Amino acid sequence: MNNVVLIGRLTRDPEVRYMPETTNAMCTFTLAVDRNLSRERRQEMESKGQPTADFIRIVTWGKTAELCGNYLSKGKMTAITGRIQTGSYMNQQGQRVYTTDVVAERVKFLEWGEPNRTQNQSGYNSPYSEPVNNVPNYGQGSQSSNEGGFDDGQDDFIPFDDDSKIPF
Repeated sequence: MNNVVLIGRLTRDPEVRYMPETTNAMCTFTLAVDRNLSRERRQEMESKGQPTADFIRIVTWGKTAELCGNYLSKGKMTAITGRIQTGSYMNQQGQRVYTTDVVAERVKFLEWGEPNRTQNQSGYNSPYSEPVNNVPNYGQGSQSSNEGGFDDGQDDFIPFDDDSKIPF
């Protein structure tokens, strides 16, 4: 089983790119995840200049990537679930470089505010500035199903003027 769950803070703003062949969005960011250390051990490591956190590269795709690019920023606390993916490539010096990334299948915004891009400067009030306990999960569900995915706001909700007419 290849399953990863991480909670940490972004070390810098996410980078979004679009793949030229498919125009599919890809977003990368680094998550600083604290190691589970006692107070004494943490102080000892900090005094020696040793790291007390792991810095893990996260990759998201599709709509999740676009949302991460729009609403995450440096320092924001974020939770992800996904899988580890390894790979390699040849660098410019002809040396093989090995990579390890976490491909996020779900991203939960634990802290957030206004979008960090200029897309919302038209006076549009973002529906995504809710308190942290109402923050939805954004995942890569199928396009036809909204299961675990982005809510486009076009549900079949019909308000009733009189609650006594509700059939349950």
